[in-house]
Amino acid sequence: MAKAYVQLPEEYLQKLSKLGNKTDEICEKMLKAGGEVVLSKVKSNLSSVVGSGTKYKSRSTGELEGALGLSEVRLDRNGNYNIKVGFAETRRDGTSNAKLANIIEYGKSGQVAKPFMKPAKASSKAKCIEVMKSTFDKEVNNI
Repeated sequence: MAKAYVQLPEEYLQKLSKLGNKTDEICEKMLKAGGEVVLSKVKSNLSSVVGSGTKYKSRSTGELEGALGLSEVRLDRNGNYNIKVGFAETRRDGTSNAKLANIIEYGKSGQVAKPFMKPAKASSKAKCIEVMKSTFDKEVNNI
């Protein structure tokens, strides 16, 4: 039986060993960069659907759009890093921003659905992955 030995370049081996110490930091940067892409698309979609196509004059205060943001990067119980695009809770009047966003996304009796989250997710997926990959490459090259 033949044997083959492959030896990696020393520079590559050093980068791999440094990456081990900085993996968590790089993952956070990647998720934040990707989250910003999705967040900007969700904001754009939300502002285009709020107040459009209504029978009556819009009563939008801008509070829902202002509550939209990114969560902190968190590690779940399975060891996976997560970041979420969502709404800060409770408005000045005490109602839930998430509830209002759900009504806009899926509609209710007498109000047609105006999806903004699902289309944002679908349309920003490729760009998000691209930005996350480029962030990873940039961070690894800086090591």
